[in-house]
Amino acid sequence: MTQAVSPSPRAGGLEGVVATQSGICFIDGSAGRLVYRGYDIGELVENATFEETAFLLWDGKLPNKSELSTLKSELAGSMTLPRHAQEILRALPKQMQPMDALRTVVSCLSANDPDLESNDPEADRRKAVRITAQLPTIVTAFHRLREGNQPIEPDPSLSLAGNFLYMLNGKKPHQTLERVMDAALILHAEHGMNASTFAARVTAATLADMHAAITAAIAALKGPLHGGANQDVMEMLLKAGDVNAAEKMVREMLSSGKKVPGFGHRVYKTFDPRATFLKKMSKQLGEAAGNTKWYEMSERLIPIVKQMKNKDPNVDFFSASAYYTMGIPLDLFTPIFAIARVTGWSAHVMEQHQNNRIIRPTDDYTGPFDLKVTPIDQRK
Repeated sequence: MTQAVSPSPRAGGLEGVVATQSGICFIDGSAGRLVYRGYDIGELVENATFEETAFLLWDGKLPNKSELSTLKSELAGSMTLPRHAQEILRALPKQMQPMDALRTVVSCLSANDPDLESNDPEADRRKAVRITAQLPTIVTAFHRLREGNQPIEPDPSLSLAGNFLYMLNGKKPHQTLERVMDAALILHAEHGMNASTFAARVTAATLADMHAAITAAIAALKGPLHGGANQDVMEMLLKAGDVNAAEKMVREMLSSGKKVPGFGHRVYKTFDPRATFLKKMSKQLGEAAGNTKWYEMSERLIPIVKQMKNKDPNVDFFSASAYYTMGIPLDLFTPIFAIARVTGWSAHVMEQHQNNRIIRPTDDYTGPFDLKVTPIDQRK
């Protein structure tokens, strides 16, 4: 019988494999550097808004005042969901996970999208604007409905970050809170060929439409090894309850070979640059709220994990305490990730559609050959 083919020595998970050429994002894992279209992430967080960052990802440059005003108007005019999407939200079981609700409604939004049949650059960009505008509405509406409350209509005078906070609890957010949320969205907007972005590009490469690709990306983001880790971080902190208990818990986890959520990254070999800014935000929010407990607990865990496993915090670690301090429910942490990352996903879909070749890698077959079919009555 022919022997099975031995697997190649290449690392699993496509590590180190170049999947495509892209002008959207650059990551230097050794230096802890993240760049969107030529701009270091710190430059954008400190000097730009999420809307400006979305324009940059889609159009390759930062907008001027007129272009930004136009984009804000387009986003504001697209935030209200079509009637059928609202009805679907009301029909979903209240116990449904928010990421599942988000995936379901995004998929159905294609039904009456005027650009559904076109993957042209102009049509893709219009779809990107609409989907980006609608994600905060979907997430907040689902949350309010499951709580027995009515959804809140978006306020066109607010930013996308501000609208998310407003539609979540019905209160116009404080300027500081809105700015922190805006910065968090910038930090999560794009990150190269991660699992969800790759899922979006694979789907787009079949010439499936924008909605199909974004639906695939949301499905990939749901997993705890990707977007779901920030919820796991906060659940760990809440379970511990205080600093001493948290330190003990983490030491026991590491000693028994368990993974501590929020630490380590496939690409970064140093402190995740996004975590640097989220750390500042977590501290700032804690001080403003008069409760720095969760920030302090997080800080105390860093040297333990560094000493025992030589791992640094990733983007999920401090986003957990930041979002929790803002009063955001734990199971909405990952949907917030999607609200931000949809700008990067859609940029990649546009790039894929404009220079497309179907993504079809090979695999190392490790199974047998030349098997013969045994009659069914002779099989054990």
